[in-house]
Amino acid sequence: MTTLASVTLEASDPAAADAFYQATGLDTYVTVRGTDSPSTGFRGFALSLVTSQPGDVDAIIDATAKAGATTLKPATKSFWGYGGIVQTPDGTIIKVATSKKKDTDPVTGRIDQVALLLGVDDVKASKRFYVDQGLAVGKSFGGKYVEFDTGSSAVTLALYPRRALAKDTGLPQEGSGSHRIVLGTDAAPLTDPDGFVWETV
Repeated sequence: MTTLASVTLEASDPAAADAFYQATGLDTYVTVRGTDSPSTGFRGFALSLVTSQPGDVDAIIDATAKAGATTLKPATKSFWGYGGIVQTPDGTIIKVATSKKKDTDPVTGRIDQVALLLGVDDVKASKRFYVDQGLAVGKSFGGKYVEFDTGSSAVTLALYPRRALAKDTGLPQEGSGSHRIVLGTDAAPLTDPDGFVWETV
C-alpha cells in the first residue's frame, strides 16, 4: 500500500448524499454509495478541511449549511487558529479550520488540504499496522497524532485517538455498527485493527 486511492462514504440515501457533496465541491475528494448496514452513534472518523484564513472557513461552513449540514460547533477562534465542525445529512463529520486568526487576502472558499482522521483505540499500534502495510509516516506525535505521506492522494490519511476525536467533534465516543466508510488501496483488501475496511481499486 502506497496511497489512499479513494474515500467512499456509505449512506442510506446515496442520491441525497451525492447531491450534498456535489453542491459543496467535496465530490472531488469523496464518492458515495448506498448501504443498509446499521450504524449508530459516533462512526469513528472525520474529514478535516484546511483552508488559508477565517473568511474561507466561514465560506465553506456556510456552503455546507445551505446544502443541508448541521452545525456541531460554530466557527470560533482558539489558541491554535479558527474553525468549526458540521455534520452532513448522511452523518459524516467535517471539521473546517485554519491556523490563521485574521483574513489577509480576498475570501475564496478554497480548500488547501483534506485529511481523513481515523479515530483509533491505540495510535501507536495502528501506526505500526499501516507502516507494515507500506505507508510512509509524514508526521508523528507519539500516541496523539500520526499523518501518513500518501504521495499524490487527494486526501491525506491521519490517525487520532478515538476519544479525543469524539471530544473534538462534540459527540460522545460511543458508537456501533458500520463505520460507513470504505477506503481504496492499490494493494490487497484489508481491515485495520479498528474495523476500517480497505478495498482494492
